[in-house]
Amino acid sequence: MDCRFFRGDRPCEFHKKEGVHCDGCPYYQKIVKRILIIKLGAMGDVIRTTPLLPRLKELYPEAEITWITYTPDVVPSIVDRVLNFELKNILLLKSSHFDLLYNLDKDVEACALANLVSADIKKGFRLEMGRCVPIDQDSADKWMTGLFDDLNQANEKSYPQEIFEICGLQFKGERYLLEVDKESWDIPENHPLIGLNTGCGDRWPSRLWPSEYWIALAQRLKEKGLGVLLLGGENEDTKNRRIAQESGTTYLGHFPLQKFFTLIDQCDLIVTAVSMSLHIAIALNKKLVLFNNIFNHHEFELYGLGEIIEPEVECLGCFKGECPEKCMDLIKPDQVFQTCLRVLNRSLSERDLSP
Repeated sequence: MDCRFFRGDRPCEFHKKEGVHCDGCPYYQKIVKRILIIKLGAMGDVIRTTPLLPRLKELYPEAEITWITYTPDVVPSIVDRVLNFELKNILLLKSSHFDLLYNLDKDVEACALANLVSADIKKGFRLEMGRCVPIDQDSADKWMTGLFDDLNQANEKSYPQEIFEICGLQFKGERYLLEVDKESWDIPENHPLIGLNTGCGDRWPSRLWPSEYWIALAQRLKEKGLGVLLLGGENEDTKNRRIAQESGTTYLGHFPLQKFFTLIDQCDLIVTAVSMSLHIAIALNKKLVLFNNIFNHHEFELYGLGEIIEPEVECLGCFKGECPEKCMDLIKPDQVFQTCLRVLNRSLSERDLSP
């Protein structure tokens, strides 16, 4: 029962292939530790939590890692068991025991699950009197910055740093992990190809950049001889069709998640507000120009891939979903165009200098 390949309710893969039984099995691999990661969502946050995995595998090479989430499709195969957050899997975890439990979400359902699951050591957040509280001092800073905007605005730690700290570890530049099907698209555009991700989700519409600015940026990039590809989901479809028509750029439509990954993978540089596409681009090692206005820019670990552009206002990091000031209008297309050229030129220089 302590073998990595033991299933309990059906034959393991090696019995099916070779007919071996457990006694004396040459493929036996003992599970020394069982680790549970609770990180439910959002999808971008799940992706930017994946740097933990190589470190955990390094520290505990014979561990079995289980991850429960709302978005199992983005959890890499280095994880032994990926569970969707649903009743049958909650019951499974409640009936299990783990050596280590990391709850990296402050949502009440994640904290409640952390309370319910048995583990020798728990890190992160739990539930007390129906409210999220830190399990220990390692998660206290992250808890406090979630409660008080002024503390969040003063924070200088990146999200990966915070996540590693919660787990009692030190972040050493570990990269995102994201598995993408290799697919080549027929895109009628030049290279370098610039992907313009025009959306940012429904929760924070104050992050949106005006459509007229996207049109002007696309036209400038095209005039420079660069390829331009519009990116977005279903919510951006109407807007992207209009931008494509008025700027003469390419828009191929919106796609299921894995195909969207492969589409971003065709690009050389991504221009985006804070969104899922940001984290996909980082995971795929794409050059970046990132718009930010309502968040603390220190939280974004770009791994040297690009630059952050912010409006020149005193209220940066306000966390407002809506604001009549429309500070994103202060970021002009020419500024973004020049930043794109700078990031691309730096990329080409680095390529020329590489051995």
